[in-house]
Amino acid sequence: MNRWILSSIILVALIAGQAARAQTVDSQGVNMKKTGQSTMNFLQVGVVPDATALGDAYTALGQGIRSVFFNPAGLAEMTNRFEFFFSNTEWIADIRYLADGIAWNLNNYGAIGLSMVHVDYGDIIGTRLIAADEIALDEIGYVETGMVENVGAYALGLTYARSISTLFKFGLSMRYVSQQLGQNTLASGLKNNEHQLLVYDLGVKYYTPIESFRFAMSIRNFGDAVKYEEITTQLPMTFAVGGVIDVLEVLSPAQGGENSLIASMEFTHPNNYTERLHMGLEYTLGNMISVRVGYVTNHDVKGWSGGFGIRRTIGGLSGDISYSYSNMDIFDNVNRFAVTMAF
Repeated sequence: MNRWILSSIILVALIAGQAARAQTVDSQGVNMKKTGQSTMNFLQVGVVPDATALGDAYTALGQGIRSVFFNPAGLAEMTNRFEFFFSNTEWIADIRYLADGIAWNLNNYGAIGLSMVHVDYGDIIGTRLIAADEIALDEIGYVETGMVENVGAYALGLTYARSISTLFKFGLSMRYVSQQLGQNTLASGLKNNEHQLLVYDLGVKYYTPIESFRFAMSIRNFGDAVKYEEITTQLPMTFAVGGVIDVLEVLSPAQGGENSLIASMEFTHPNNYTERLHMGLEYTLGNMISVRVGYVTNHDVKGWSGGFGIRRTIGGLSGDISYSYSNMDIFDNVNRFAVTMAF
């Protein structure tokens, strides 16, 4: 293991330690879930159907432009010169996510990618509390103030990744993140509830000598805290470590090649909840049609998910269409659709 590999793993582990220390314990020493104690949580929503169909067990699996939304190290595994990606996510409560990206393979110099995520929160109706002497006239205690303007969020990202060796990949993303939460009237006047900052993702991926098994680690959403009035709130930083193997290659090598059965498992440690386990299976037939299923443990609303992908190559142009469905328990279920083009 050369010094690049060792240095990269140590760096990810050190930042992971920062995430682990952010976990809060109660008076009995039991980990608290810290639900609702992070901000800009739109950064945690998956926008890649291939990943969400597998229960988000994607840190060790993602390759090319789609990997920049999970583990930037996967960008180094581009096999084409250029890749384009676009996805649409119909989230709960009429919230919509649009994501796109473009990547350029620089061969021996690595790969570079640009990405964007835009969040449309839909129609938001504002309210204000009424005076104490007016509550008797209105039992609900508030009045509507009309539609709230300037509500939304976006993230613009720049990613660089490189293969340090044939077995080891390293990647780093820097994103400019902004969230707008409308305006409110204070004694000092009108205030815009808007924040911008830089957020970083760091990832590594290592291919072991054991068949197709590889493992990966990533830190997502590493950045400064955000201050709202008198409260300082952390970003939803997440440490992830996962592994992937082609089961067909191990059990039945003769059926390998264009057919595969990928098993992916991932452990995540978010700073706004307790640890989770993500699991996914992907069966690909003829390197053209993929069927996926996944599950997330220890989540308030998410559980199982599924989806499919269709891949075709014509001449020097290849295209991939993917879809995922996520069961969200008490909320509306979530549908995602994406198109990837490469040449």
